[in-house]
Amino acid sequence: MKKFNILLFLFTALISNASIGQNINTDSKYIFKRGDFNGIGKWYMGREIAYVMGYEGIGWLERSEREKEENVSNLIQNMNIKSHDTIADIGAGSGYHVFRMASLAKQGLVYAVDIQREMLMAIEKTKESNKIRNIETILGSDKSIYLPKDSVDKILMVDVYHEFNFPKEMIASIKNALKPNGQLFLIEYRGEDSKVPIKKIHKMTEKQAVKELEAAGFRLKENIDNLPWQHCMIFLKK
Repeated sequence: MKKFNILLFLFTALISNASIGQNINTDSKYIFKRGDFNGIGKWYMGREIAYVMGYEGIGWLERSEREKEENVSNLIQNMNIKSHDTIADIGAGSGYHVFRMASLAKQGLVYAVDIQREMLMAIEKTKESNKIRNIETILGSDKSIYLPKDSVDKILMVDVYHEFNFPKEMIASIKNALKPNGQLFLIEYRGEDSKVPIKKIHKMTEKQAVKELEAAGFRLKENIDNLPWQHCMIFLKK
């Protein structure tokens, strides 16, 4: 019960100051109306966008229980990382997944992309202290990941897509960076499962994810069902 309460508290309280100040687009593809307390009042394809979790939540991202709760080892295995892969972690946070991927892509490169400088600073600190040379941090924006066209073999997004303030623009940028035969790994807490102890707005159903990604020019290859709380959806360019 204690762990459950901590999860609920963090997703309520850890809201990035930067996210509150993000500019709101009045384009007709987005709808603005009141919704969830933890949402920004902006809707895309029937889904309200959630607030971004701030850098104050680094401790939660690095919690000792995370492997048990999310089975990150299984997720990394699902990615089938090759030594020469170029990988991008979008919304990399403190680098929890970045460093695990970098140890496998030894001859490749891992881009750690985030919109919060404090997150990237944490990654740089760990990177330098461990003398890791195949990680590059990128300060993204709420509309772009700033990576070259057709440059990335695999893109990972863990519990971050539902927080994109401009999902249409971000997915277009991600699609541009992904190689023609590349893979997009979309990891989101299962919206279909009421037993997953995460607030509803921080979850996504497979149906909603497919709806949004198909509109952006992707198709679902498979949804690997081996994570305790999350979908592991693999998308390819159409």
